[in-house]
Amino acid sequence: MTVIKCNIRELMAEHRIDDITELMLKSGLSRNSINKLYRETNIETTKLETLFKLCDTFNCKLSDLIEYTSGENQ
Repeated sequence: MTVIKCNIRELMAEHRIDDITELMLKSGLSRNSINKLYRETNIETTKLETLFKLCDTFNCKLSDLIEYTSGENQ
């Protein structure tokens, strides 16, 4: 089974970003784009551009934001 985990909540806490509205203002992303990652629904359909903007906002690597685990490694 493939598992994709998003660490957006942890990164928001580390950067003292209190809510999605504040993250929208800092990143320039839409609420829908952030909600998808925040709720971890259909993460695989997220555009790379969205992930890159969040990485820039949090000053982190893509691997800090998204974790991918393949069923073959388990």
